[in-house]
Amino acid sequence: MKQILWFRRDLRVTDSALLQYAEDEVLPIFIFDKNILNSLPKDDKRVSFIYESVLNLKRELQSLGLDLAIFYDEPLNVFKTLAKDFDEVLCSIDFDAYAIKRDKEVEKVLPLKRFNDSFILNPNEHLKADNTPYKVFTPFYKSLNLITQSFSIEEYKRNEKLKLTSFNYKKIISLEDLGFEKQELPSFLYKDARDLLKEFLLEIDDYQVNRDFFYKDATSKLSVHLRFGLISPKEIFNIVKKSNVNDCEFFIRELFWREFYNYILFHFPNSESKNFNGINISWNENEDDFQKWCEGKTGVPIIDAAMIHLNKTGLMHNRLRMIVASFLTKNLFVDWKKGEKYFALKLLDYEASSNIGSWQWAASTGADAAPYFRVFNPYTQSSKFDKDGLFIKSVIKELEEVDPKLFHIENALSSNLFFNYPKAIVDISLSRKRAIENFKRAKDENL
Repeated sequence: MKQILWFRRDLRVTDSALLQYAEDEVLPIFIFDKNILNSLPKDDKRVSFIYESVLNLKRELQSLGLDLAIFYDEPLNVFKTLAKDFDEVLCSIDFDAYAIKRDKEVEKVLPLKRFNDSFILNPNEHLKADNTPYKVFTPFYKSLNLITQSFSIEEYKRNEKLKLTSFNYKKIISLEDLGFEKQELPSFLYKDARDLLKEFLLEIDDYQVNRDFFYKDATSKLSVHLRFGLISPKEIFNIVKKSNVNDCEFFIRELFWREFYNYILFHFPNSESKNFNGINISWNENEDDFQKWCEGKTGVPIIDAAMIHLNKTGLMHNRLRMIVASFLTKNLFVDWKKGEKYFALKLLDYEASSNIGSWQWAASTGADAAPYFRVFNPYTQSSKFDKDGLFIKSVIKELEEVDPKLFHIENALSSNLFFNYPKAIVDISLSRKRAIENFKRAKDENL
């Protein structure tokens, strides 16, 4: 039997379902998907990161006596070419709409064996007593007690008897061949995921307290590596559990929020494009409001700094994501799907299930979402989590000498004669009241 090992978002040789379940002669491949890449800007940092990660995977496979054939094409075209020489394809499973459509097309050409390689849980399992899926995180998490409280989760083991099949695949595709320019990445992305985790565990004792202070950035910095599978969630779980450090359980709980959102997308695929709770909302269609949010020109310092930082680096702290999402969907009353699509374009760690779930949470339309009357006050948030304005000053350099107290008072900068800062495009109190009234009306109409 000859098998194709289609690496996608599992760019590693450890805890690899593909390398465990492959049987004899194999051809590992990676496809730079034209359907995805052609819609991205040529300076997309993620492509630089994925490209280097794919080359590293190729080197790791070569050290095992295998190799990696790299293609730049539409997946269907690749498999039409390979079909006559191979019997089946092994790959990890994805649940977003494009992935489902893509895999169904490929399956018409070659049999496709899918494995749960990017998440810990199989979404088909862990249902409620009535055999329906959970919609609220806490009971979902409690139902996993045997897993979350275990000392370790069994990882995939590599079949060491695999042989590389003969195939003409020696050509190396350059980043330029893909039509992209090499980008400078944040320094932590040049580190191995396991080294990042070790560094994080040395300082995890105050994780629960410090993780919301975005100027400190006390997070693990593993989200990009996890998204593209340079390390598996099971590996992270096992390493953290074995470390036996304080705040270990809180971090594990956060890891399972990612599982929950994947579980929701699997069971409720329509949530990718529709309000999960089914309410109909007449969103604000003012495109100028949305563009000012995208560009960081809202007149609210913390919102502007967060968006400018995202646009420049592809990074945004989780607390900031909640703040800017609340501002867009509640204060500006713009459809969450617009924000979700913008994050999909910009975030280095973009993952469909987590991004969709988080945006629906912020917009009070999703599974286990924030109550519609919960609206983050951006000034209160910046005062609480960045009192000295360190993050804002690091991003908006012209505000470096400003008294940080002014960042936390509505329109304090715009009313000051010494600064040329725009007035906020929306009144926080009035817009909050409007959002609550609109949500209440929509919920009442949905009854």
